[in-house]
Amino acid sequence: MIPKLAFEDVAFAYEDKLVLKDLSFEVGQQEFVSILGTSGGGKSTILNLLSGVLTPDAGRILVDGQPIGGVTGHFAYMPQSDLLFDWNTILENVCLYGRIHGKYAEAKEEALKSFEAFGLKDCENMYPSSLSGGMRQRAAFLRTSLCNADILLLDEPFGALDVITREDMQEWLLSMRERLSRTALLVTHDVDEAIYLSDRILILGGDPGKIVGEFRIEEKNRTRDWLFSQGALRGEIYRCIRGTDA
Repeated sequence: MIPKLAFEDVAFAYEDKLVLKDLSFEVGQQEFVSILGTSGGGKSTILNLLSGVLTPDAGRILVDGQPIGGVTGHFAYMPQSDLLFDWNTILENVCLYGRIHGKYAEAKEEALKSFEAFGLKDCENMYPSSLSGGMRQRAAFLRTSLCNADILLLDEPFGALDVITREDMQEWLLSMRERLSRTALLVTHDVDEAIYLSDRILILGGDPGKIVGEFRIEEKNRTRDWLFSQGALRGEIYRCIRGTDA
């Protein structure tokens, strides 16, 4: 089966610094994959290559088996900050993509049907300053989902939240995966978050960066108690990130 997303021997350098070399991995249709690694290892560079901000120096990036380049409509990007406009209502914020592309009416109709499912019931006419951090992130997720892109790029979307709110958002995202029905690539520093949300975890390591480890998470009925019991897996992942089998 052709993967939804594939990197084939991708390399990229910032000026004279080679950041990625021989980077190859695949993401399946509607698969949720997380990339873990140390700071500065090239994780955000991968998202920038996908979003079209950067261009590979070598290798290919493919979607549905077809090479891509530059900005495409395949990806919806969700950064760590919610980037909501304080002067717009939540409804206006989540319909931004539709407004830009002349499809505001369609976006509004879909948004209004989705507010309750996204935990935003009765928030349509509120402003971002009235919402908690978790509610703002839900609004940002709704905005991202309304882009109609088939691959979600998630750049530490819960990184700015406190621990309790972050765990609540992880629970919510796990419950929303079937509704979203998208392929997702998550960049995170949080090992537990990756274990809890992912079908597979890829470890980006080395200098220059490449995939040095892969972990498949088979459990379907995930709970916090299950997550707490994953000490052995957590240890394997940490050792892989640190570059040792000790």
